[in-house]
Amino acid sequence: MKFLRSHWYDLGLGFAAVIGAALLTFHPRGLSLVLWISLASLLLHQFEEYRFPGTFPGMTNRVMFASTEPDRYPLNSNTALIVNLSVGWLVYLLAAIFGTVAVWLGIAAILVSVGNFIAHTFLFNIRGKTLYNSGMLTAIALFLPISGYFFYFVVMNQIATSVDWVVGLLLGAALNYFGVLKVIDLLKDRNTAYAFPPRNVRRLI
Repeated sequence: MKFLRSHWYDLGLGFAAVIGAALLTFHPRGLSLVLWISLASLLLHQFEEYRFPGTFPGMTNRVMFASTEPDRYPLNSNTALIVNLSVGWLVYLLAAIFGTVAVWLGIAAILVSVGNFIAHTFLFNIRGKTLYNSGMLTAIALFLPISGYFFYFVVMNQIATSVDWVVGLLLGAALNYFGVLKVIDLLKDRNTAYAFPPRNVRRLI
């Protein structure tokens, strides 16, 4: 588990490369293609957050929670692993596999991307008085166009039913709040052994 806590985002970069190669080989189309690209974009986003430049943990704890212990409270490396692999990898993977028949699942996953775009582009920068934060580049370059095209494709092709929209929007909102913020709150511990390394806590500016 120690290796996984320290390198899940590095593994994610490798998985993104595998997905890219698979897409070039098997040529999926339509909604399936969009959702597989969405999964790859998530993995690249997480790499930017936690590896290069990788300062998302410290920024989040300082800016969003005014923490005096930004290396471990309230977000710690164990919580980051749980949130990103469950809400992130699992939900996006399920959406990529089943999103063409369960469109509500694709809507929910894309809403997590939308939430990330809003948080990284506006919320974090406004509260932190910065022009850039780790994760913002991929949020703008990947999440924004992919999310926009997803909703355009779904609406123009009339793929989603009313039930898909209601369930997808509610689940997406729940994932953004309960799957991320509430998990961080539930697992916060000032005495945790799962502190982030100094590189994750340094200030970019």
